[in-house]
Amino acid sequence: MAIRVVLSRVKIASFPSCSSPFRLAQIIFPASALQRQICLLPRLSLIDSPVALSAEGTGDLGLRRHYHDGRPRGPLWRGKKMIGKEALFAILGLKRFKDDDEKLEKFIKTHVLRLLKMDKIAVLTELERQGEVDLAVKMFHVIRKEDWYKPDVYMYKDLIVSLAKCKKMEATMEMWESMRKEKLFPDFRTYAEVIRGFLRYGSPADAMNIYEDMKKSPDPPEELPFRILLKGLLPHPLLRNRVKQDFEELFPEKNIYDPPEEIFGMK
Repeated sequence: MAIRVVLSRVKIASFPSCSSPFRLAQIIFPASALQRQICLLPRLSLIDSPVALSAEGTGDLGLRRHYHDGRPRGPLWRGKKMIGKEALFAILGLKRFKDDDEKLEKFIKTHVLRLLKMDKIAVLTELERQGEVDLAVKMFHVIRKEDWYKPDVYMYKDLIVSLAKCKKMEATMEMWESMRKEKLFPDFRTYAEVIRGFLRYGSPADAMNIYEDMKKSPDPPEELPFRILLKGLLPHPLLRNRVKQDFEELFPEKNIYDPPEEIFGMK
């Protein structure tokens, strides 16, 4: 129902003595003006709510709500390295059947071999990160049989370091020999980890073999592997003196701490 009396601001000022609040509201806010404003508002459905402002135009006055309709938002289960769904399924299956060789080989043939290149590399990396080095070695052999495989020193390095940290020195040496057959040289961090692993394993002779191989590397020598050998070979003075002599020739400005000989029964 429209109000027939529409007053201007001048006329409104002439009615200061209006005693009825409702009457005063009718005078100040004409119904026709309110109707015009209401007609400009969009019709909102039950699932719409003026909560979030939209960045799209002015047709809906930015009142449409961005609601979640129940569909998946995205791969929320992925980790920092964005492991794919197929790769994640392969990792879980490999870990599930790792104690049963027959089921493990069947799972590899039916599920692992059909993975894409990046998924296979992701499986290898994640198995190394989780400490599943035996499964990582199997996955590495699967990758080596692919047509797209090319000798990669970094792939070897990560696997060798993982094996050395788990004190699986026989597997470490096999992987090391395989890497050298492909004429690859690792970095000095890998040398340091393998040397440390053999010393902890109680095999200084193998540590010295890695050391001799390190001396053939085309990369400039670094101090860390020498320091590890000098510390680990304290109970073996003859081997330590060989390393000490090479260290003094390569790093003449560096100092070496020699503990008292009687500590290790050298006298």
